[in-house]
Amino acid sequence: MTRVALVQVASPDSESQSERIDRVETLLLAHGDSSVELFVLPELWSAGYFAFAHYDDLAEALDGPTVSMGQRVAKDLGAWIHLGSFVERGAAGSLHNTAVLISPTGEIAHTYRKIHVFGYQSLEAELLTPGDALGVSSSPLGPLASTTCYDLRFPGLWLELGARGAEAVAVPAAWPAARREHWRLLTQARAVEHQLWVLAVNACGSQGEIELGGCSRVVDPWGTVVAECSPSDEEVLIVDLDPGLVAQVRAEFPVIGDRLSPGAYPALG
Repeated sequence: MTRVALVQVASPDSESQSERIDRVETLLLAHGDSSVELFVLPELWSAGYFAFAHYDDLAEALDGPTVSMGQRVAKDLGAWIHLGSFVERGAAGSLHNTAVLISPTGEIAHTYRKIHVFGYQSLEAELLTPGDALGVSSSPLGPLASTTCYDLRFPGLWLELGARGAEAVAVPAAWPAARREHWRLLTQARAVEHQLWVLAVNACGSQGEIELGGCSRVVDPWGTVVAECSPSDEEVLIVDLDPGLVAQVRAEFPVIGDRLSPGAYPALG
């Protein structure tokens, strides 16, 4: 079994970025005796997703304070840390919504720049540059990929991650409470469609006038919700997961093997 912790945190407007990074570091270190092998955090928790006016000031390089904290904690705990995502300032000055996976040695094992930047009642699409690469990394739960929040709505992206060997997908998010039922529906749908683990970690609390939806959850390859956090409160939810379940489900109900190749469907009359 693999022990995974979903770290559902809030990003209140009254708290500075540096204060929040310190607080989350303390929170993670407090679980050093829990034998957690993989921690997963939400989307843009250190800056606050809805802090659009401050993205430029709060942006960091990959060696900035958010990632550096994750590297320290990973080494201290001997655990994998999926940092959720942060506002990254790229080498050319562009800003990205970048997810980072850190190994127990403190090395950056995987990065993912969010491809589907969000525009509905959001300035993300105006301020951030979409990514242009996908990848899958090793993890204690098997081959692990990252998507971020809005990416849940694009099954073609998930189809490609499955084709690249993903058996688990981390989904850091800042999903509003107003669309919480979409969150629940889509996290289960993606797990069922692609027969993999979904580790979906949402923000909670309020940012400005927006209430975040919480309900971070683990969904297994059958689409069963193994565990779910509170809709509103900060929480560290620890669950034990079987990495072998993906192979078992895929062997018992071989929907993936029954798919036509992606190019075959448009060719149908």
